Amino acid sequence: MCVLCVVSFYSSRALTSQVRVWALSHAMMDVPNARSLHVTPTPRGGGLAIVIVVLALEALLLASGLLGADLESAPWGWAGWIATLCLALIGLQDDLKSLSAARRLVLQLAVCAAWTIWTFGITTDLPAMIALVLQILAMVWLVNLYNFMDGSDGLAATQAIGASAFGGLLAWWLGLENIAYLSLLVAGSSAGFLYWNWQPAKIFLGDVGSYFLGGQFAILSAATVREGQLPWFWAILLGPFVVDASLTLARRIMQGERWLTAHRTHAYQLLTQSGWSHGRVARGLAWLIVFICFPLATVSVWRPALAPYCMLLAYTVLATIWFRIVFLATRHPA
Repeated sequence: MCVLCVVSFYSSRALTSQVRVWALSHAMMDVPNARSLHVTPTPRGGGLAIVIVVLALEALLLASGLLGADLESAPWGWAGWIATLCLALIGLQDDLKSLSAARRLVLQLAVCAAWTIWTFGITTDLPAMIALVLQILAMVWLVNLYNFMDGSDGLAATQAIGASAFGGLLAWWLGLENIAYLSLLVAGSSAGFLYWNWQPAKIFLGDVGSYFLGGQFAILSAATVREGQLPWFWAILLGPFVVDASLTLARRIMQGERWLTAHRTHAYQLLTQSGWSHGRVARGLAWLIVFICFPLATVSVWRPALAPYCMLLAYTVLATIWFRIVFLATRHPA
């Protein structure tokens, strides 16, 4: 497993520099506007390096048979490989030439529905059908929330490293070796990208990277279900992004705002506007993952009966932090 991390790290780190050159040559730039947290034009699409490294190494593992048998029906098989590739291509197209929100949503729904139906099948049983629809919607939401949260240097990569590294270790402990392998590929490649994305960022993740990472975590969670385990630990490890994105969306809807438009009201954005550096915000996220999410995720694996309570506690703590940040930002606007 360590070899996978090392190879993916150095491959992603080297490839990101080449992607940056390519993005500059194609004028694929993120130009600052009133909704941005950065002040200088910066190339985007750096997540393409993560996509290439993860899919290339995953293809080698699949072709060599190291990911086990029954690859066609397994969630981590070629169907998952194709699904995350398609999500990445949608994001790349959006980076190159902005797509409308409606078109993005339709394409995402098509990919997520196709993968979910292929993996879990179609049934006439009403509860199973409801579960299938919820799985599709959850996958689409995870793809989009990861995109929403990619707005500060190093933040999305830090979440990816923390969730996939710790999630891979817990999957390994559960005997889910295939899921552990793929998780560590994501962790290593995200760490290689972070080398270029840390404040001040030389390149941004872009939609190609955020869609891909969101899709990967959705598939890893669903694969855990297919292996007979409830994905409590994934939900806990991804908690910081899930809570911030979900509560911010709910708040904007309740306030009657145009919630599909860009904004700067996520908790991490409010922290930056209050004077926190991008690096400090990313380090704060890392502390949350290490000292709150990972311990509770570990307990949820060791004591499955306590898993729902671990998730409830994690989300309560994270929500409390979110409300505190929003309260202070509202009381003392920047």
